[in-house]
Amino acid sequence: MRVAVAGGGTAGHVYPGLALARTLRDRGHGVVFLGTASGLEGRLVPAAGLTFHPITARPFLRQLSLRSLQAPLVALRAVRQCRPVVWEADVVVGMGGYVSVPAVLAAGREGIPVVLHEQNAIPGLANRALSRLARAVALAFRDASRFFPSRVTTEVTGNPVRESILRVATDGEALAKEGRAEFQLDEQRRTVLMFGGSQGALHLNRAAVGACRILADRSDLQLLLITGPAHADAVGRAFALAGRPGGYGSRLTARFASNGPSLIVRQAAFVERMDLAYACADLVVSRAGAMTIAEITVCGLPSLLVPYPYATAGHQEANARAVQRAGGASVLLDDQLSAESLAEGISRLIDHQERLSSMAERSRTFGRPNAADRLADVVERAAGGRPSRAAPASEAAAPTVLREDDR
Repeated sequence: MRVAVAGGGTAGHVYPGLALARTLRDRGHGVVFLGTASGLEGRLVPAAGLTFHPITARPFLRQLSLRSLQAPLVALRAVRQCRPVVWEADVVVGMGGYVSVPAVLAAGREGIPVVLHEQNAIPGLANRALSRLARAVALAFRDASRFFPSRVTTEVTGNPVRESILRVATDGEALAKEGRAEFQLDEQRRTVLMFGGSQGALHLNRAAVGACRILADRSDLQLLLITGPAHADAVGRAFALAGRPGGYGSRLTARFASNGPSLIVRQAAFVERMDLAYACADLVVSRAGAMTIAEITVCGLPSLLVPYPYATAGHQEANARAVQRAGGASVLLDDQLSAESLAEGISRLIDHQERLSSMAERSRTFGRPNAADRLADVVERAAGGRPSRAAPASEAAAPTVLREDDR
């Protein structure tokens, strides 16, 4: 079977697509990936050893502008770019977002089976619009099914995560030991892991600095704060004013009391090995993106979720509420976020081990570590023995293939 996976633009679309591609490849299927050269997929897909077909795609713009007027022409050109690739595929998988649209439209035009994957509890505009072309829509959240027409086949598969993250559940002790050495964490302290996504979250970072002042005398706690590259310097300066900083490597150590034991903070702009960070964590404080929630729950970690308030259609709050209803998370809305509310929320959870343990178990139950396999099953069924076809003469020219050594 030959599969074309389309998606990108953000980590939330790229990482699940890569996890699916690896699973399909392990099952002996041929997989190619379509996306933009400028997105994360342009770097990560070739690095994973997959054939990458760069296409021209732009996000939807609701306001009137020259770019919005050009959008139909750009979309038509992108569909033409995709046709030679999808013609040779037995099934096309759209991972959501604007990057997947041209490939799915091309597949619909050529009669190629389509599977869509929706990562959030409230589906994006692209997947809702394209669902009528799909043989199946795979969901990460059961709540999302109500947004699709009743005639559309939906199946809850979960959100595929990286293999390295899956190892936290099975090799947690060894990874935690490695992580404590990597981040210079105290084995005797409980660890709060805080981050706002790959780019960070300014409001959450600011609240974290204030919360650390309030929690200054907590000699039993340590905080690993991943600020995002854009906010690292500003947060470092704020900690320098609030505590007693001492640099080590690219991170900062801050103690918040002048005498005696005190709260310890480890700051990082970005962490490549998130498996190590998760393995060390007793509690996670984060935004509520689909990828973040998938990773937290497959690791079985309790969380305090602070949904990004401007996420399209409020999907981050919907994501967070789904985990909260399952008992795996507490939710703090962004307009209620302050140094005081954050410190209180952390203390309320971290100081009650029985509640924390219960949340961890419920988080683990909510997680779907077999999501990549379940999604691959849906893709195989959708292909349904479709006969192979040669590329049409009008589309015989081979598409541009971008490999790792071409970049």
